[in-house]
Amino acid sequence: MKTVKLLALFFVANLAFVGCSSDDDDHHDHDHEEELVTTVIYALTNGNDVVTLTFQDLDGEGGNDGTYIVSGPFTANTFYSGRITLLNETESPAEDVTEEVEHEGDEHEFFYISTPNDITILKTDVDDDGNPIGIETTLKTGDAGTGSLTIILKHEPNKPNNDTPTDAGGSTDIEVTFPITVQ
Repeated sequence: MKTVKLLALFFVANLAFVGCSSDDDDHHDHDHEEELVTTVIYALTNGNDVVTLTFQDLDGEGGNDGTYIVSGPFTANTFYSGRITLLNETESPAEDVTEEVEHEGDEHEFFYISTPNDITILKTDVDDDGNPIGIETTLKTGDAGTGSLTIILKHEPNKPNNDTPTDAGGSTDIEVTFPITVQ
């Protein structure tokens, strides 16, 4: 019995050692904890025409459902400049998680999927390797109609990719879908 306990202790100690080992060849900082994101704000502007998409879930995943707020309709056939902000509002003051995503740009990428497909979103910011991040965007609306806009943040995606979350792989840090109207 003593041998079994010693073997079990050795096995657990070995797992802990392997799990905590570092790979000196890997220049990415993978030791960070996953940040809690309670709030997503996607602000889009064209002069005085401002549309803000906000998702908030202060108790996190698994608690109460989050709330989705769209400040108003988009104008048809119009260009908007966009910027996404991620917050952890369980801290006071709220932590701006966007800064970490930007700092670790080579390990993150936002994807934007709209229906109908006549809304075009271009990512205008890039990481140190010249690959898109998607914190800053340009959005062009199409004709009037209703639909949805899904925002997905991938962690450790394949870069470059074909601008789809499926091709990018990685894990999904955030996925929110807003109902939108274009007038």
